[in-house]
Amino acid sequence: MHMLYRTLVHWFLAQRMSKIGITDVSTSFFRVAPTDLDVYNHVNNGKYLALMDVARQTLIIRAGMWDVFRREGWAPVVAASTIAYRKSLQPNMKFAIESRIIGFDEQAVYLEQRFVRPDAHGENEIYARAYVRGRFLKRAGGVVRIDELLEKTGIDPAAFDLSSRLLDWAELVQLPSTRADAPNHWN
Repeated sequence: MHMLYRTLVHWFLAQRMSKIGITDVSTSFFRVAPTDLDVYNHVNNGKYLALMDVARQTLIIRAGMWDVFRREGWAPVVAASTIAYRKSLQPNMKFAIESRIIGFDEQAVYLEQRFVRPDAHGENEIYARAYVRGRFLKRAGGVVRIDELLEKTGIDPAAFDLSSRLLDWAELVQLPSTRADAPNHWN
């Protein structure tokens, strides 16, 4: 299934779903489509990242941030992500992506996203888990400061407890600013 079609369907559905609090988990439901598969007949690792985009959009809409972003001319972008895979998603399987904001630093928002399916006992089992570091760009140019984001959305950062290990990861993978030099030298 083409991602544009999926994105539009989930945007439409998210508009009609119940609102959630900023610390709540948003759940987006999917089925593995033939276009999600690689030559090994399981979901391609790159497709997981594309599906996470769709699920984050649902979170943004359900948490009431979409209207603020549209009014302010802000666009969310991924600055960094990491994902660990546990089990393969196979053809035609139903699954869900659970998305949750887990905190902020002075430059970015952090999210956790989980691919889950019911196990034999009906409990959700994790198939893959990802952490995402996101920033916000202004359509007029520049980056949205996190203090400005928090003020305009009414989010209280004290409601979150961001792991220092996640902050260490963010520092490890961060690239230089677009205004700084970033020469390509292998060590």
